[in-house]
Amino acid sequence: MSSTPSTRRGLLPLALAAALTAAGCSTLAPTYERPQAPVSSAWPEGGAASTAAATRQAGEIGWREFFADAKLRSVIELALKNNRDLRVAALNIERSQARYRIQRAELFPSIQASGGQSAQRTPSDVSGSSQNITRSYSATLGFSAYELDLFGRVRSLQEQALQSYFATEEAARSTQISLVAQVATAWLTLGADQQRLALAQETLASQEASYKLTSRSHELGVASQLDLSQARTSVESARADAASYATQVAQDRNALVLLVGAAVPVELLPAAGQPLQAATAELPAGVPAQVLTRRPDVRQAERTLQAANASIGAARAAFFPSISLTATAGTASAELSGLFGNGSSMWTFVPQISLPIFNAGSNRANLKVAELDRDIDVASYEKAIQTAFREVADALAQRAHVGEQLAAQQALADAAGSAYQLSDARYRKGVDDYLSVLDAQRTLYSAQQGLITVRLSQQVNLVTLYKALGGGLDTNQATPVASAQ
Repeated sequence: MSSTPSTRRGLLPLALAAALTAAGCSTLAPTYERPQAPVSSAWPEGGAASTAAATRQAGEIGWREFFADAKLRSVIELALKNNRDLRVAALNIERSQARYRIQRAELFPSIQASGGQSAQRTPSDVSGSSQNITRSYSATLGFSAYELDLFGRVRSLQEQALQSYFATEEAARSTQISLVAQVATAWLTLGADQQRLALAQETLASQEASYKLTSRSHELGVASQLDLSQARTSVESARADAASYATQVAQDRNALVLLVGAAVPVELLPAAGQPLQAATAELPAGVPAQVLTRRPDVRQAERTLQAANASIGAARAAFFPSISLTATAGTASAELSGLFGNGSSMWTFVPQISLPIFNAGSNRANLKVAELDRDIDVASYEKAIQTAFREVADALAQRAHVGEQLAAQQALADAAGSAYQLSDARYRKGVDDYLSVLDAQRTLYSAQQGLITVRLSQQVNLVTLYKALGGGLDTNQATPVASAQ
């Protein structure tokens, strides 16, 4: 049966319309429901008192606002520009975006234009003449093997790719939060070790001066050989500590450079005698249900779970028939000059259906794998919630007692300083031996080193709590993410 030219011209648009209409169908993926958080509805310690009065959560406080030291802010900004882990995370976003676009393109027909010539020579013993050469020319426009997504297989795969893309975004945000916290901790640790080094060098200078006085006293017969040996022991011990802390400071700088991804200018390093203050104020803990679901690592786990949920729809669709269309329209002629002449129009329309009958249980196995992947991701999501809860709880527990610890350590350092002054004065007057002075000086040195450690712990605790509560992004300029559309 012949077709009119208008019918032939309208066939391809009709086929396209039918294909795009079928592409709008729903999927066979199960309805997604967020798993219940397997943690308590309140923090075990701390947090509760600050929750009621909190007007902003930590995730809403940008790192530029949170960190008080201008040098530290400059170092963090330098790290965000140069850190290789963050650069890899940004590239992963672009890669996931490209994969999503590839999968999204499967929802639409891929239309190609083609032109060609075919020539055939038939031997004389076959054609019955001396030779027979036939030629034909064609120019067509159409699409090939386009799958009508009647049961949502392609749309499920597209949803899986989209959720994987979103998961990569959250991974990049989590990387930035971790980087900000790591840079701040490394910067504070460098400052604390510089203070320890300065204290060790100051102690070494004091011990050397004391050794010289003791040596003179020994020459005059006032101090014993034991006093001289004990003074020498104190000098060498202080010298060993100074060398050890000098090594530690150099390693801290190397660690900071690695995190930043570039050389850190000397003027941005913490000053040795400068009191370290990383944060501006205390952080409100918030409610666990609100805090934990805002953390990028938890969101990443949930996006991964949603991607696995979508893959179940694709596995289910494999049990149903697959319909594909091939359609072309164009012109054909035996002569190149007549390719676009009257009566040269041609078209093809090839619908195909594929019905799975027997595949040795492959489809059932694929569905089982998809369901198990979903169950694994549920457990991973719950583990991410539990890990986040513990990180916040641990930081709150330390915050609840670090102030008391700092006050006690400060009092200990003050008392040790007074005891050392009294012991040194008694030794100068001949009341006590030099061993009492050494004991008092060691106690003071240990107390001062402990005070630096506790101060560092207090500042690092603020940074850790800020990170655990989901803080560390720039609220004015979040992690750059290109559009997926």
